[in-house]
This record gives sequence, structure tokens and C-alpha cells, in this order.
Amino acid sequence: MPPASTGASTIVLDAAVPSSAAVATPPLRDRLTPGGPGYRRMSFALFAAGIATFALLYSTQALLPAVSASFGATAGQASWTVSAATGALALCVLPLSALSERFGRRQMMTASLAVAVVIGLLVPFAPSLGWLIALRAVQGAALAGLPASAMAYLAEEVRPKALVAAIGLFVAGNSIGGMSGRILAGWIAQLWGWRVALGAIGLLAVTCAVVFHLMIPKARFFTPATLNPKALARTVTGHLSDPLLRRLYAIGALFMTVFGAVYTVIGYRLVEEPFSLPQGVVGSIFLVYLVGTLSSAAAGRLVGRLGRRGALYLAVSTTAAGLLLSLAEQLAAVLAGLVLITAGFFAGHAVASSSVSRTATSGRAQASALYQSAYYLGSSAGGTLGAVAFHTGGWAGTVALGVLAVLGVLSITLFGSRAARTERLRAASPAPVHN
Repeated sequence: MPPASTGASTIVLDAAVPSSAAVATPPLRDRLTPGGPGYRRMSFALFAAGIATFALLYSTQALLPAVSASFGATAGQASWTVSAATGALALCVLPLSALSERFGRRQMMTASLAVAVVIGLLVPFAPSLGWLIALRAVQGAALAGLPASAMAYLAEEVRPKALVAAIGLFVAGNSIGGMSGRILAGWIAQLWGWRVALGAIGLLAVTCAVVFHLMIPKARFFTPATLNPKALARTVTGHLSDPLLRRLYAIGALFMTVFGAVYTVIGYRLVEEPFSLPQGVVGSIFLVYLVGTLSSAAAGRLVGRLGRRGALYLAVSTTAAGLLLSLAEQLAAVLAGLVLITAGFFAGHAVASSSVSRTATSGRAQASALYQSAYYLGSSAGGTLGAVAFHTGGWAGTVALGVLAVLGVLSITLFGSRAARTERLRAASPAPVHN
């Protein structure tokens, strides 16, 4: 995730920029810049790729009640159509990022999008839930190659002053794809069924993939790097041995557990009594994602005023308040709860993800790729466990799971605050005098 926010962009950017990028730095005058040849084509191509990526990745999330009804499956079983895709993406981000350094960003993006689109055209014809889950897992693995390469391509091809704007267009594509894909799928499913809805998402992705292939400029400044699995393993091991990075990875995973659980299950709750909303209206609930764009953009200002941990405490409180408010039986209260959950999640996610690249003094690409893996594993865990909790205890069960995850974030943040205080006291104490 779903990254419908500027917070998500932080992860993708850091995860994609390789160590070799600094080696092959082209003269600034030769790089792409707004108004110059190729910049508009590049921006439009990556905007289309962003739409395709996140429309496909979460294509079944708004359709889970219909998928359950079609296959006679529980919410927990149907949720694997989302969890398998995000889980496979999480596992493949690091290896595909490494392959892009050897074979090229443009080639990796093209191949990943092509495979994902072909799978997207097959998904509507899945004869069973098992086949649907398997196809979605392959699709998620393929999609991992695009965010692993897109930002490295931008870093190598675009002038530094224009980089933020170029990234913004790609992230906008992510946001619009993730949100519009769910909304489009919901309304089409209401009229013609979930298979037709998935087919429509597949055709949308085909169109975007063709636009990407025709518009993306050739990479002029990519320098192939030799694959070195041992060096990669050493870097990853070093990051995982850093206590602060481990805490940040855990915070990202736990926040996404809450978010994945809520948005995987909310459709089931809203189609049931006392709400009984139609599928199209349920899909439109994902418009709440727009709140995340605002809250993640405000995260920087929150950190400036409250500090990193203060901003995390505020994000935890907001998310927890939203979970409790969503227990109400009034639709307005449920929607208000979703707004608070979304705002708190995206703010916390933006703070944690941006802290990763500041904490890592070397191997920042791998450090952030690990965060991205933890983030999407949290999405997979939250979607499946949230659905199981809903099947067992209703919406209150899903909320209980979310509260436990939020308490986990709170505990980790409190522990970090205590560790930082201890370190400051140790640094301030005078050195012992030896006679």
C-alpha cells in the first residue's frame, strides 16, 4: 500500500536507488528536465505505470464479499487474494532490485509490467479460489520489479532539482491507481459481477502498459553493476542487526497490519446489517484514502514540532481513536473512524519510512527495501488475520486485532524513547578519572 500517499513514495524512492547510482552520475546538463526533450514522455509513462501497478495489486480488495459469495469462502479464505499478492511483492522486492542493477531499470520495469498485465487478464477466469490466489501471488511477485526500478531510473535520468516533481507524478499514479481501481471494481461488480470487474482492471492495466512501453525514454545513464550476493547479504545482515532500524521495520509492519485488516474487512461489514450498502457504494469508501495524502504530507511538519517519537505517539492515538469509533452502529461514525484510522496510519507510516533512510549511514537502498518488505508483509498479515478475526468475533474482533497492533507500535516507541534517554544520559555523564 497501499501507498496512496506521499509516505509511500519515501519507501519506493529509498528502496530503488542503488549504490551504483552515485558511480554513474551524468553531467547535469544532459539529464531530463521539465520542458526539455523526453521529460514529459517520461513523466507520463511512469504515471501510467503507477496506475497499473496499484490498480492490479489491490484489485480484489473491494470485491472480497462477492468473491466469498461466488466460491462459498470465508472472509479469511478470500482475503488471501490480497495477501498473496502483497506478500509475494514483499519477498521479491530485494532480489528484483538487485537484478535491475545488472539488467537495467527500463528492462525490469517493462518485463514486470508485462507479466503482471498478462496475469491480470487471466485472473477473471480463475476456476477456483485456489487458482485465483495462485495467480494473484505470481502477479504480486511480478509487480515487485516496478517499484524496485522506477525511482532508480528517475534518480539516474532526471536532474536533481526536477526529481521531486517527477517522483510526485509517479506517486500520483500510485495513488490514483490504488484508489480508482477499487472504486471502479466496486461499481462494475455491482452491475455485472466481480469477474467482469477484474477484467476491466486488467484492460485498464493493458492500456497503461502500452502507454508506458511507447512513451518511456531509453535509459542513457544506466551503468550495469556486477551481482554480488555476498555483499548484499552482508548489507542486509548489518541493517537487521541495527536496533533502531529493527524498531522502524516493526513499526511499519504493525501500522500496515492495522490498515490491511481494516480495509480488507470493511467491505464485509458494510454489506451486512445494519448498513446493507451496495457493492458500488462500498467500493467508493476508498475515497477516504485521500485523507492519507494530506496526513502524510503533514508528517514532516509534525516531526518538526513534536519530534519523531512525538509524531508517532500522535499517529498511534489517532489510529486507536478511529478503531474505537468504528465500533459504532451509525454509518457516519464508522466513516469518521475510517478517516481517523487512515490519517493516523499514513502519518505514522510516513514518519517511520522517512526515518529509515536517515538512520542508515550506508546501503540506504537495501535499508529501505527491507522496510518495504516489512510493510507489505504487514499488509498480508493484517488482511488475513483481520479477516479471520472478523469471522470469529465480527467487526469487534478486527478492531481488537488493530488495537493490539497499535499497542505494539506504542510499546516499541516507548522503548525507543527510553533507550534514547539512556543514551543521552550516558553521553552527558563525565568520563571516569583514573588515578
